[in-house]
Amino acid sequence: MRNPITGQTDRSLAPIPADRLAAVAAGLRERAPAWLDADRGAVLSRFGAALADDDDLLAALVADTGRVAESLLERRLVAGLIDRWVRQAPALLAPPAERPASLPGVFVAGDAVPYELVGVISPWNLPLLLGLIDAVPALAAGCAVLVKPSEVTPRFIEPLMRLVPAELPLGVVEGDGETGAALVGLVDAVVFTGGVETGRRVARATADAFVPAFLELGGKDPAIVLAGADLDRAAAAVLWGGTANAGQSCQSIERVYVAREAHDEFLARLVAKAGQVGLTCEGGPIGPLIRPGLDDVVAAHLADAVAKGAVVHTGGRIERHGGGRWCRPTVLSGADHTMLVMTEETFGPVLPVMAVDGPDEAVALANDSAYGLSAAVFAATEERALAVAARLRVGAVSVNDAALTALVHEGEKNSFRLSGLGGSRMGTASIGRFLRRRAFLVNRSDAADPWWHTTKE
Repeated sequence: MRNPITGQTDRSLAPIPADRLAAVAAGLRERAPAWLDADRGAVLSRFGAALADDDDLLAALVADTGRVAESLLERRLVAGLIDRWVRQAPALLAPPAERPASLPGVFVAGDAVPYELVGVISPWNLPLLLGLIDAVPALAAGCAVLVKPSEVTPRFIEPLMRLVPAELPLGVVEGDGETGAALVGLVDAVVFTGGVETGRRVARATADAFVPAFLELGGKDPAIVLAGADLDRAAAAVLWGGTANAGQSCQSIERVYVAREAHDEFLARLVAKAGQVGLTCEGGPIGPLIRPGLDDVVAAHLADAVAKGAVVHTGGRIERHGGGRWCRPTVLSGADHTMLVMTEETFGPVLPVMAVDGPDEAVALANDSAYGLSAAVFAATEERALAVAARLRVGAVSVNDAALTALVHEGEKNSFRLSGLGGSRMGTASIGRFLRRRAFLVNRSDAADPWWHTTKE
């Protein structure tokens, strides 16, 4: 595996053998009944406390990804989500109150049955957070969980597993695509985060296995800056939303539509701010490109944009420092929808800016995408921003900020179009993905043979 800082291959992947994977899955499944009866909140709290300040885990995340600030943030966010689920799960899992049915004397009660074993296939860009963002609510619901992280970033697995309490039925295994494919046939439900094409394969495999799949796929998130918006605030938010984690997040801002009358001033502010943001190898916040080959994608998108008339104001090329591949915050103007950088997922710190003639054009262009993950809207008033947000075909909209879904996990949302399929991974509803509802229909009527039993006319 390539170290993203040095560019050197400094570790070999050790995929778990198929028979060992099956044994791990079987062992977790055997532990599920005891976990259902355990004090799950107390065990998860111990896990969260151990994880919150473990330096070995942090060091492994840094080695996996080449970045420090985002790894610290990941660790903090995961500790926070564990705490949130410990607090919220008991009330959410409580059985519904009994209620009368439409038939006289019949009452409806019920409970929920967790899937015994949930499989999680997670990506490389936020390995800890996206490995556990679904695993934690599944565990809180009473499921056992088997996680297969990306083969690009497996170094964190060993220190993470050292922190898992003995009572917690959580397995995290090292492997590649073949391991992920084998996992599908061993579990009762699958959560996958990654690219669209792999997501399609997961969907087909889970259909064959007759288990549910919850897919969180790519994004091409737009930001819309309307006339009258606070341009300094918008420029700062768009820059953060497009370059945090070096743009390697599904909810990164990847295209910007600005009202024509505000375009030049916004562009000047964005360029000035972007020019002050350096690489981590120079003491700045922008980390390296993590996945091998991603630099070729970013370079191809930039070359295509320039060839079609875009102007580069900052960054604009792949750099090599210490063997790693880096891209400075890159601001482009003169962008349009003939360019790959406006239509295909770039996954780098690239912000193409396009002038538009008002909200209608901005909305039409923002919706002109195969994706529908999230978006951002900046306006003079909250009401104007919300009016535009309500017209966007996406699952979440940050208003007068950008990429808030990276930090705020309380808002229930669904992905639109190719950005995903299945129930919300955010908000209190997300725990329901891991439960099957069971109804108890109780007849308490005095009639020994009520009218609905009869077959007479």
